[in-house]
Amino acid sequence: LDVPVIPVHLDRLWGSIFSFKDGKFLWKWPEHIRYPVTVSFGTPFSSKAKAQEVRQAIMELGSAAMEHRRTARDLLQLQFLKTAKRRWFSFAMADSSGKRLSYGRALVGSLLLARWVRNRSPEDRMVGVLLPPSIAGALTNIAVLLAGKVPVNLNFTAGREAMASAIEQCGIRTIVTSRIFLAKAKLEEMEGTVLLEDVMRQITSIQKVGTTLFAFLLPSSVLQALYHHKDQSPSNLATVIFSSGSTGVPKGVMLSHHNILSNVEGLAQVFWATKEDRIMGVLPFFHSFGFTGTLWLPLISGFGVVYHSNPMDAKTVGEMVSKHRATILMGTPTFYSAYLRKCSIEEFSSLRLAIAGAEKLHEPIARAFKERYNLDLLEGYGCTELSPVVSVNILNFEKGAHRQTGLKAGSVGHPIPGVAVKVVDPDTGEPRHAGEEGLLLVKGPNRMVGYLGQSEKTAEVLRDGWYVTGDIASVDEDGFIHITDRLARFSKIGGEMVPHVKVEQTINAILGDDGSVVVAIPDEQKGERLVVLYNHGEVTPEELWDKLGKTDLPKLWIPKRENLYQVEAIPILGTGKVDLRQAKMMASAKARV
Repeated sequence: LDVPVIPVHLDRLWGSIFSFKDGKFLWKWPEHIRYPVTVSFGTPFSSKAKAQEVRQAIMELGSAAMEHRRTARDLLQLQFLKTAKRRWFSFAMADSSGKRLSYGRALVGSLLLARWVRNRSPEDRMVGVLLPPSIAGALTNIAVLLAGKVPVNLNFTAGREAMASAIEQCGIRTIVTSRIFLAKAKLEEMEGTVLLEDVMRQITSIQKVGTTLFAFLLPSSVLQALYHHKDQSPSNLATVIFSSGSTGVPKGVMLSHHNILSNVEGLAQVFWATKEDRIMGVLPFFHSFGFTGTLWLPLISGFGVVYHSNPMDAKTVGEMVSKHRATILMGTPTFYSAYLRKCSIEEFSSLRLAIAGAEKLHEPIARAFKERYNLDLLEGYGCTELSPVVSVNILNFEKGAHRQTGLKAGSVGHPIPGVAVKVVDPDTGEPRHAGEEGLLLVKGPNRMVGYLGQSEKTAEVLRDGWYVTGDIASVDEDGFIHITDRLARFSKIGGEMVPHVKVEQTINAILGDDGSVVVAIPDEQKGERLVVLYNHGEVTPEELWDKLGKTDLPKLWIPKRENLYQVEAIPILGTGKVDLRQAKMMASAKARV
């Protein structure tokens, strides 16, 4: 028919009685009377419009619609306060120390700490937090926000120099940590360090009782008003996350309350999170995946979280999942590889969702996880600058005659609600067709405020409101995103762009595991040359080179025999990603030998 096609987007329907929230349709209480809904109409298309064009328009309408959700009280700490009042006696959090808190106790503990933070640092804008994923780490982050400050979780795995840089950039004068943690992590106290053990001794029994009565008896609206500091809005800074430094000097990524809340809302919707869920929190809070996914997602959505400080301690992780009947697990493929070796089927029997992110999920790990636990690893994609989640695979939906595909192997899923993506030609910026590779751009309410004190670098990665990810990707006809490689991880050799990840994938297939990394180092003749580091002890460099020669890789892509090195271990960051910076230093050192 020769009629216009009008894209229409409906926002905020999730949670209404007509949505399938909590797995129920109609049979639930409405969250609001006079339920707010945003209806967005786009520019009409001609009758010849393709599905991809209309999908793109609707995604962008959805991204813009998220701005209409926010009210003045959409701040992380106020949303937690609201949830805690509603769920006072329900389980909130536990950790491997054996401690366990209800939402009421978590709120009281946060309020007591907030009072101390205000008295200790009345003029400070930011407060450093040097703690692992734990009850103490969670309460400290909440308390700093309740005190009207910005928490900055310091990356204790990045080394003293990187931490010192973060402290200097943020102007931090107070660092909250724990004596027990410093001893375990073998870290020394820094200037401005305050130990939680000493702080807790200063809090009297009268203060604890008074704060408990204060928090329990006052209505939620009054409490929110008391802790809604003047001039605070959802666009205000909620945290600064420092990039992991895998490709250079760490940058401070500024994330707002709106950024984090939008990501939380999108994740809660696609995962169908309910009050019965419990998430196993092993991701560090200095990583945006942990800060959003295992700190604020459960505490705002109203379900429980169980923390353990060492994500690679597979034995304890398995025991805690089993003990607390955790239903959701988030981690990196590196972590899941460790769990496969140590965690029994019985320990993971309560899990309904296992989400993998932060690095590429390779098929052997996904297949082994499915075979062992009968659970799909749901690969997602994101980056610190996007708070961090852009997209994620979800479980397929089947009910009667209705079916919707949510999981496609090899992809990183659909964009979460509110997030829009597009793929363009890296040189011209022209949009790519479905299935064509190009540079991935992302926009939405989760896009960062910018880089701390680096407006020029911020301008480099923002293009007409879109964040330039630096990743090469395609979006297929069904809207699933496929990440091909990182633009920065290409090498130009002999006039051709050689993708490091594809070479890594071929090597890993030969080795039968993920124990390799490909980096580029300068070469006087060709500009760059590829170097391979791998930790598979049974395959010699000569054998690996011979097997690479028998693959389908172009000869130009195959590193020289003398550039293949066996190493004891591939350098890994605290986030679980390969430390590309350290790997390149190792490769350069070996090449000079």
